[in-house]
Amino acid sequence: MTNTPPVCNYEGSDYQQSFWEQGGRAYEDLAEAIALKRMLPKSGKLMLELGAGAGRNTPRYAGFERIVVLDYSTTQLAQAQERLGRSDKYIYVAADVYRLPFKNGLFDAATMIRVLHHMADAPKALAQIKSTLQPGAIFILEFANKLNLKAILRYWFGKQSWSPFTLEPVEFVKLNFDFHPKAIRQWLGGLGFSIEKMLTVSHFRLGLLKRIISAKLLAAVDGIFQPTGALVQFTPSVFVKAALPGSADSAAPASIIDLFKCPDCGHGNLLLKEDHLACASCGAKWSVRDGIHDFREQVK
Repeated sequence: MTNTPPVCNYEGSDYQQSFWEQGGRAYEDLAEAIALKRMLPKSGKLMLELGAGAGRNTPRYAGFERIVVLDYSTTQLAQAQERLGRSDKYIYVAADVYRLPFKNGLFDAATMIRVLHHMADAPKALAQIKSTLQPGAIFILEFANKLNLKAILRYWFGKQSWSPFTLEPVEFVKLNFDFHPKAIRQWLGGLGFSIEKMLTVSHFRLGLLKRIISAKLLAAVDGIFQPTGALVQFTPSVFVKAALPGSADSAAPASIIDLFKCPDCGHGNLLLKEDHLACASCGAKWSVRDGIHDFREQVK
């Protein structure tokens, strides 16, 4: 196994319940739904949802024939199964974003929402994602914005030491990073993506506003301001729609096993056994249990 950056692991976490369902985040959820609707293709064959968690956003990708629901945490994936069910439409995968277990050029779309802020090496993660995408694929990325208005004001008034105007990421809590919009554009451009759209999201992420104004109304007003992201980005959350050049030149594999490659050696010939996938090249074994394909660590 090659050395990879550290991973933020939500194994055993009640994140979906404590943060989204009981944490007063209805406004943020509705505002993100508006942004996704503006950016998502109406239909597609094979979607890769990176950092899917408990499947909060997955139903919003209903136009795609099949969706790979990927997260590092099997706890989160089990919750996603409870929400979405088991069917041919959903493929549940536990994997490290830095070591994606997919053959090159598979997906015609991918999303990564509220995940990049946990990436200690964001360019490496983005390069891994790019390799899995077909020519012409759409990639929707959300990132935590270093250049947000609150950070600017805190910096000007001497309440924080780091500058929101410099391009390097800032780690404000362990494995929690904010990124400068220009750095994101540069990284994506260096990988061959063109930026089709930028939306600013969560303009009104203030406790007082969320207490006195309904989440639905607050999100609707947020939606009015989201297109200003094409010009300036001062909100805590920014959505980017990026595209690769070209057009899709292959159909999605008919068999689930044909999606995968060994994340250790990169070989694409995996054999399905009773409870695992076996690499015909290096002999690595990867667990398949309770409908989840687990590529985090080899099994004995």
